Amino acid sequence: MKYDFTDNFGYDKDYKYLEEVIDITFKKEQIIDPIFSIIFVNEEEIKNINQEYRNKNSVTDVISFALEDTTNVLPKNFRVLGDIYICIPRMKEQAFTYGHSEQRELSFLTVHGLLHLLGYDHMNKRDEKIMFAKQELILNEAGIKR
Repeated sequence: MKYDFTDNFGYDKDYKYLEEVIDITFKKEQIIDPIFSIIFVNEEEIKNINQEYRNKNSVTDVISFALEDTTNVLPKNFRVLGDIYICIPRMKEQAFTYGHSEQRELSFLTVHGLLHLLGYDHMNKRDEKIMFAKQELILNEAGIKR
């Protein structure tokens, strides 16, 4: 598939490398032609979203809104997954803190957000182990190492 990566905040980055991790994620999860959005935001925007929808007054790295969490809203022949918001400044901070590239961190956050849209979560140790193992498998297959 081909994706359009629009950067509205002037970060001036080429995010085309995300195509591979997105394609691998959907292939592994057997998802065909999904509709979804990834929105790159700044710290103020993600803090506002976090406050409004999660009642948390803090900056976070990624927030996913899965449309398939609701029932009887969507036509059965479409996979309209939802939206992922990624905070680019937080992503850059985390890449530095964790000692790996921005490409690795943004790829991780993208896969993490996509898996949330597909119903995965990490609210308990069992689910966290499953979700994080899938993330690492996808990133490794894409050749994106720590």
